[in-house]
Amino acid sequence: ELLLRSTLPPTTLHLLNCFKRDSHQPSPVPSSFSDLMAKLLCAGLALNLGNVILTSAEDGDLEEKDAALLAADDECNDPEQCSTKLLQLKATKASMEIEGEANEQGTDQESSNWWWQEPSGWWPAPSPPYDWGNAAPPAPAPPPLNGGGWSGSSSGAPAPPPGFVPKGDPNAPPPSNCAALSDPTNNVCKPVVDWLMSGGKHDPNAGKWFSEMPNIAGVDYMSATADDFQRLYYCSPPGGKSCGAPPCHCTLPPCGNCYGGHADRVKRPGCTDSSTSMECKPPRQAFDYNGQKWPTYTFEGGQTMHIFAIGDWGGMDGTLNPIEGRPPLIAYAKGSKKGPSVFPRSRMYPRNPAMNCKHDPLIKCFENEGGPQCPYGCGYVKGVDDQAQLLVAQAMKDRARISDPQYILNVGDNFYWGGIEKNCGTPMDSISFTAHHQFDQIFEGVYSGKGLDGKPWLSVLGNHDWGGRVFNNGWDQQIAYTWASPRWVMPAAYWRTTVEYPTQMFSVDLWFLDTNFQDAHPNDKDPDHNICGPNNPAGATCASAGGPTDKDSCPEWFHKLWDDQKTWLIETMAESTATWQIAVTHFPCGQDGANQAFYRKLRRDYGLDLLVTGHRHDQELWLPNDSRNWMGGLTCFVTGGGGGITSEASPDPMRKGDWYGEAEYGFFDITIGKYSMTIESINYDGKVMKTAQVYPFSGSQSKAPAAGAPSAAPSGAPAPPPGW
Repeated sequence: ELLLRSTLPPTTLHLLNCFKRDSHQPSPVPSSFSDLMAKLLCAGLALNLGNVILTSAEDGDLEEKDAALLAADDECNDPEQCSTKLLQLKATKASMEIEGEANEQGTDQESSNWWWQEPSGWWPAPSPPYDWGNAAPPAPAPPPLNGGGWSGSSSGAPAPPPGFVPKGDPNAPPPSNCAALSDPTNNVCKPVVDWLMSGGKHDPNAGKWFSEMPNIAGVDYMSATADDFQRLYYCSPPGGKSCGAPPCHCTLPPCGNCYGGHADRVKRPGCTDSSTSMECKPPRQAFDYNGQKWPTYTFEGGQTMHIFAIGDWGGMDGTLNPIEGRPPLIAYAKGSKKGPSVFPRSRMYPRNPAMNCKHDPLIKCFENEGGPQCPYGCGYVKGVDDQAQLLVAQAMKDRARISDPQYILNVGDNFYWGGIEKNCGTPMDSISFTAHHQFDQIFEGVYSGKGLDGKPWLSVLGNHDWGGRVFNNGWDQQIAYTWASPRWVMPAAYWRTTVEYPTQMFSVDLWFLDTNFQDAHPNDKDPDHNICGPNNPAGATCASAGGPTDKDSCPEWFHKLWDDQKTWLIETMAESTATWQIAVTHFPCGQDGANQAFYRKLRRDYGLDLLVTGHRHDQELWLPNDSRNWMGGLTCFVTGGGGGITSEASPDPMRKGDWYGEAEYGFFDITIGKYSMTIESINYDGKVMKTAQVYPFSGSQSKAPAAGAPSAAPSGAPAPPPGW
């Protein structure tokens, strides 16, 4: 104590005296006015404890370490980024553990699931025991796009209704997996929480770092206890240092809940707690509803009916604080903003390989906004490539106000890089905070407005939803979200439904397929395009969720899934009496594993009218007479230009010679009636790039309207306003 007193400033000595004096008083209730004033003085001094500790830590022997840490980034010009670096520095000082090897978890290209490498000179080298450099620095929201753009909440949780007051259940039992902060399962987060409770939460920037605290724990960070911070670091750890278990006690129970004590999901319309039907009750395992029929949709009225279709749309959530020691979803500095950020994939030119633009050069284009360091082959277009998802979403909103689609067909790759950024195995009646955050930032906050609100998104999984280069990410949470959303529909890996239009006397049967066997190869093959490949962590398994049990049996699992679907498709399509038959899947037109022969069979023998696909990052409308189309006259389109990932080729219209389809970013609008469908490929700027007319297929001939029959499908959407 004498040694400590000889080194601390006077304010801290007064604080120690307060604590020492107070320790002899068993009751917290002041016994006199002077005692009350003494306690208030102690409280006032305690408020400055964090600054005292950090000020003391900035003196003396640490100056050399300070300079080295701050010099690790020569481009610390953004105050938001610098504030994150400052938090790392202060956390390191406060812990006084400034020696040891830098923790490089998540930056090794060979071991990470996606091939982002930490840009040189961006984040400073992290120091143990913290990794604050991984925390995504806040950034302004993206610029508005014609009055639209991202409109999500400022955090992962949805905005509560006016006057909402979180109410926990004080009688809720402790979570079954809870543990004390001192338990070994919380070794990673304990030093951080200890530092916070020793004054770290008084840092001037703490309000930014701990903005999720009210959503997760139901209290503000200044009022939060150590248990509340343990809850935060279990659900959404700033800096990535996750707690392995929730607390057994907290301010607002239940303590294993990541939503401030309120429910983690909403009931679907018409469902109650006692409902047992498919649309109301989540399955025990993710694939229990495989092959089953979702309840029929009915749309009355004589108006023109529309269907939108989109794929490969879900960008990266740069404000997510990943759990399980995963790196943040940030590929470039500006990717730390709220809302979606486009993933820079690559651009390849089969006819001119010398022009190929790989991932790293394309990142430089994003960093420099297409400046001199951006190679010509990358074809980067500022204002398009860097906000492609928002541009396509805005075009959808603009057209939805006119077309008023009844539903949306979603062909997958809903979240880049690897779907929901957590391990599979979350119970199907629960939504993890990670899934909630990604859905809020990438889906709910983007696709809204007149004509889109409340419209069903009938969905399938893409290869990136499974994990991209692994199979054990949170794909089951996308299925579970079906019972946590009034509009997201993905009840299984493969499923079907019917849509009826009784006023206009026609109907549609829809089949939703998982064709990801196309990217499921033996473990030693093609690591960059292999769900079952060597990038899977040791011991990877999704057995508890009904998925692959290990990476060795993974390819067989996916191929069996496709074999099961082929049998199911033939059986159910043979029974269809609907006017139209449409199949929806992720992998592009013709990729059925049989050189288009299986889709040709579905067309000729069972009357498949339209195939809706994605995966290739562009827009391609395949007509029956296209030389690449051997599917027996089947019309098909690829709608992989949703903007979550960069397009196959440059969106620069002056470089159309490199395009494989009619556009690079966009979506499709299908006008459907009893006698015909009009398919329109819509560019990200709202322009119609290509159209096709389709008639119901019956037997060996297309059933065109009889002479004098009314046309139930006008040539397209109603006339757009001037300047469209």
